Amino acid sequence: MTAARRRLIVWVLRGAALAVLLVLLVGWNSSRSGGLVVLEQWLYHPVPLIAAAVALTVASLIVGMEFRTKLSQIGCAAGLMALVFGGLPIAGFAYIADQDRWSERRPGSGHPDRVLVVTDVAFSIDPVWRVELVSGTGWSARHWYLGTWDTENSDFVRVDWSGPEQITVTRQEGNTVFDVRPDGSLGEPREEARPPQR
Repeated sequence: MTAARRRLIVWVLRGAALAVLLVLLVGWNSSRSGGLVVLEQWLYHPVPLIAAAVALTVASLIVGMEFRTKLSQIGCAAGLMALVFGGLPIAGFAYIADQDRWSERRPGSGHPDRVLVVTDVAFSIDPVWRVELVSGTGWSARHWYLGTWDTENSDFVRVDWSGPEQITVTRQEGNTVFDVRPDGSLGEPREEARPPQR
């Protein structure tokens, strides 16, 4: 392989690694409150995308080197084998662990385009509830983050629509109320004391 061709391949691989990181950045931005749901679902997969960027970068470094001796070629092959056979199971396990275990969707009364989504995002047996409001449909659907609560270290009880434009997170110590604006976004949360139990 000529030096010019090797340099071209190196820069193509590094450009591809940068493109993968840019895709991840767009997905991460969409995963934040107010982001587009479709872009988050398609582009926000940190484990496989970071693994791909690392693999492309390592490949560009290897292509850029010259392995003239037999010892350097054997060392390179051993390093690649360790990277492949060690990295793939770790990436696969992390990707499977990243999948949500359970999800419930509750449409708002009078607003079928507004859905309260409660998802168990825990890695362990004890559930950790992520609560979001999805407003809109199709490409324009956006998600608004209400919070994440685990069952062991918080007083979270449940979350419900308490009106056509209002969501209430019920906790043992009090309630957090979110108003839904006309554009489907969330207003600032406000705390309300729970009425005394009889």
